[in-house]
Amino acid sequence: MRETVVFVHGLWLSGHEALLLRSRLTREFGYDVTTFRYPTVSSSMAEVTAALQRLIAELHPKVLHLVGHSLGGLVIYRLLERFPEQPAGRAVFLGTPAVACRAAECAARLEWAASMLGRCVAEELLVQRERRWSVARPLGIIAGARPIGLGRFFAGFGEANDGTIAVRETRLPGATDHITLPVSHMGMLLSARVARETGAFLRNGYFALSRPEPPRSSSLRSS
Repeated sequence: MRETVVFVHGLWLSGHEALLLRSRLTREFGYDVTTFRYPTVSSSMAEVTAALQRLIAELHPKVLHLVGHSLGGLVIYRLLERFPEQPAGRAVFLGTPAVACRAAECAARLEWAASMLGRCVAEELLVQRERRWSVARPLGIIAGARPIGLGRFFAGFGEANDGTIAVRETRLPGATDHITLPVSHMGMLLSARVARETGAFLRNGYFALSRPEPPRSSSLRSS
């Protein structure tokens, strides 16, 4: 039985930018990957999660894995909060601002940029929210630490970041596993290593990078 992965893209994107990630998950792990596309600026989070739920109902998967990049992770978070009865599976967030987003907060102070952020960002990232992963679904989070991206010009990061989101901002309490890789916010979608770690978590419930090494066997020789 092939397992289903639904990929949810981020702000201003369409899912096409994740072609390599999706192809690798299909080719190397055998997943059926479907992209959920949504208007990232004009729609509310309630509208987006309702549309995602309709897509899942149409797919009728036996096993459902969810992968979200950036804002897409928050869409998944709200989907499972609103529609908790889903098929079994796992979730992976890629560069998702799960607890804060300094870049969005700083951009929102600029009149020309505020309107471009859209309703979902306004609802999720421009108001104070306490989030915790409390659903019965393993969650793995991949953060990037290569500071290449427009967000750094707004936020002026003084800490590890992927050019848009700080590593600290991705650390959602209650998550199963968290790793940091040397990739940028958009570069993680092109990275073979990110694809392998994503597939490993969806398959095993932990990242390959986090897997403890098996104990070394030792032979005791009696004299």
